[in-house]
Amino acid sequence: MKVLQLCHKPPLPQVDGGCIAMHNITRGLLESGQEVRVVAVETQKHPVKIDAFPADYLQKTRFESAFIDTTPHIMDGIRSVFMRKSYHIERFNTKDMASKLEHILKHETFDIIHLESIYVTPYLDVIRKFSKAKVVIRMHNIEHQIWERLADNESNPVMQMVYRVNKKQLERVENTILKKMDGYMTISDPDFQYFHKTAVAVPGVVIPFGIDMENYELEDDYIASDKPSLCHIGSMNWSPNMEGIEWFLDDVWPLIHEAHPELQFTVAGHGTPDKLLQRQDPNVRFVGAVPNANEFMLDHDMMIVPLLSGSGVRVKIVEAMALGRVVITTSVGAEGLAVENGKHLFIADTPEEFLSIIDKCIQTPDLCSIISENARDFISMHHNNELITQKLLDFYQQVLAK
Repeated sequence: MKVLQLCHKPPLPQVDGGCIAMHNITRGLLESGQEVRVVAVETQKHPVKIDAFPADYLQKTRFESAFIDTTPHIMDGIRSVFMRKSYHIERFNTKDMASKLEHILKHETFDIIHLESIYVTPYLDVIRKFSKAKVVIRMHNIEHQIWERLADNESNPVMQMVYRVNKKQLERVENTILKKMDGYMTISDPDFQYFHKTAVAVPGVVIPFGIDMENYELEDDYIASDKPSLCHIGSMNWSPNMEGIEWFLDDVWPLIHEAHPELQFTVAGHGTPDKLLQRQDPNVRFVGAVPNANEFMLDHDMMIVPLLSGSGVRVKIVEAMALGRVVITTSVGAEGLAVENGKHLFIADTPEEFLSIIDKCIQTPDLCSIISENARDFISMHHNNELITQKLLDFYQQVLAK
């Protein structure tokens, strides 16, 4: 099967969950014997770093990219409101990428063209014009839901208005774009249930985020430390991560530090803004981008994911669970994962609940060992990339048959 995978950012280096999710799809398809070509949008926020691409990957995928200047411009944003278009999506529309796709599609044929997120849907007209391939889209999130939650949590009335405009624009796109596709995939069941209502006649399927468990092997079982440490890792240039960390440091950490002054909290992730780096919270350390995310998580006992906004599945939670880390997250953070609170991870939505769970973890280290084992078993069963790739191929065949 010949697949063209069109990505809204370079899949390598794996700087965030979206990159990891896209790369794992590519790798799964290649390992199953499919022919995959990868084309990606390149921006200031996500530039192509060619040294991060293994030589065999470049050879097999014949990777190409087109740079797009996505710097926000006020007048463009205003015009998009009156044109009833999503400025967030239209920023990814460029003649260079359209020309590149036109050239590729004129000279090659594909069975499936796989779109990664709604941010590459501006190229659907070009694809339909120059290819007879079936077009499927992978919805990484319910994008408008992210902005709706950001608006609900925003106190600044101007920013709240901006968030709500973005929400309405994105919702309009999401409610129409699936009807133009031959099929769609979501990463979580709640997302599938939402999109199924908007596009009942379009084939859809849940394709969870998959990982190769051999990349998450442990030398030893989880052993709770006498002096446990907390960590967080995530892209700090993603608004929901920023919002969650600021809330955690402002409202949750003071309670935890007062009760457990020996606890350390280390925050990693690229794109950390100065306003976080300049904070002076006790026992909190910002380390920026780390060379190896797995090693960073293994160096700490508990993973904190204090999301208040967002949608889809948090990839770093899946990876932390695969590594047997004890994850403490919010209800929003756990969305999309069929996990059980207190069995596979812990869910806390208030400062008091975070403190209570950390108290429990410190006082009953055996519980942490059980959570660790349950977490790894859960990921092995539900997020095995080999099984997920087969499910994806079955869906491709369903779309081709239709």
